[in-house]
Amino acid sequence: MIRRLRYSLARVLIGLLATIPVWLTLSGLNAPADPAASINARVQAITRGLDFDVLGWTVQALWHKLLQASSGEQLFMTETDRSDLVRAYFENRSELDRVESDIAAVYADPAESDPLTATREPRERQAVLRARLAELAPLAEVILAEQVSVVYADEGLTFLGQPIPPVSFQFTPLPLALIISPRDRIEQTWLQLLDGGLTLDAQVGLEEKTAAGLDVSALSSPVGGLGTYPTMVAQSRDLSWIASVIAHEWAHNYLTLRPLGLRYLESGELRTMNETTATLVGDEIGAAVIARYYPELAPAPTFATVLHRDVTPPETTYERFNFRAEMRTTRLRVDALLAEGQIEAAEAYMEERRSVFWENGYRIRKLNQAYFAFYGAYAPSSGGGAGGADPVGPAVILLRRRSPSLSQFLNRIAWVSDIDALRAELGLPPR
Repeated sequence: MIRRLRYSLARVLIGLLATIPVWLTLSGLNAPADPAASINARVQAITRGLDFDVLGWTVQALWHKLLQASSGEQLFMTETDRSDLVRAYFENRSELDRVESDIAAVYADPAESDPLTATREPRERQAVLRARLAELAPLAEVILAEQVSVVYADEGLTFLGQPIPPVSFQFTPLPLALIISPRDRIEQTWLQLLDGGLTLDAQVGLEEKTAAGLDVSALSSPVGGLGTYPTMVAQSRDLSWIASVIAHEWAHNYLTLRPLGLRYLESGELRTMNETTATLVGDEIGAAVIARYYPELAPAPTFATVLHRDVTPPETTYERFNFRAEMRTTRLRVDALLAEGQIEAAEAYMEERRSVFWENGYRIRKLNQAYFAFYGAYAPSSGGGAGGADPVGPAVILLRRRSPSLSQFLNRIAWVSDIDALRAELGLPPR
């Protein structure tokens, strides 16, 4: 017991020391250089009281992880039992989602006069499932973290046999991101983390207040994970996607120890390089985890695709409407209009195109400059999408294709400090 506790303390300390750059990056989200005049400070004034407490969350998560690691229960389980426990967690998660959807449908039914009574049995089942998930979650987290670590080790991404920082995450309700872009161009100039419990009408009101008060484009969006330490991972029934997100967020932790991650906030190009790298790494590692430990599951969906998980169309619609191609077309036209100074025309066009996506099954709530600034950084390996003609994501993808292994790719791009350095890695001249 004492030996396990010492080992756990050592892992936590290594993680904390290794992710000091993470906190330097996160602090940049909340430390504008000129509070009196910057757009950042003005956004913070509007969102005051609605911010997500990253520090408070991290303190409780570190304590939670220390308690988990000191028990070491997973060490006495067979590999089959470990994977079965993770399956049980996600089966319960899936059932809870169904039960909660049924409850919501009853409350939304205008013909139901007494929804409280009508939902008595499903609410009792809901309580049972929540208790069961709370019981399974700590061990499921530890097991999944170790499985991801094994696959990273297989790829050679370790130091003395251990990924640095150690893979560590917690299933948690995630904050929302309020993304800010100028109206005259597509560029994420600010991202504010908000309380994830904000209702949709409160999110819409905040977007409108920010946009009108500051003359910017604003969008409130959920996130799938966050590269704190331990990392935040969404509560989801999709094990394949979760494996990808765990690996994606660890890739961010890895990069923050190196130039690419340290410079994340310096430009939109560097943000796209970081996010595309983490997407590629997360998808490959996540797929390998599924193939090794849960082979009965379908291939892992990509991190970038699941950012749009709330707008997945019916299968029959998908066959005749190419989302990525249509989104790329939209982005290119918007860029052209903005370059001509036609801001209102670009915004009218985006709303017109949003209707087209909606009619084809993609329930996009708001399509604006902030949408493209946020989603455009997650360049999919298949190309196209919200990134439009931005060459940064494709350059990262090309470097991966030219690298004989994932570890070589990650170790090459981690030391890239700007787009010209990336082009040099590809044997291309500076811009």
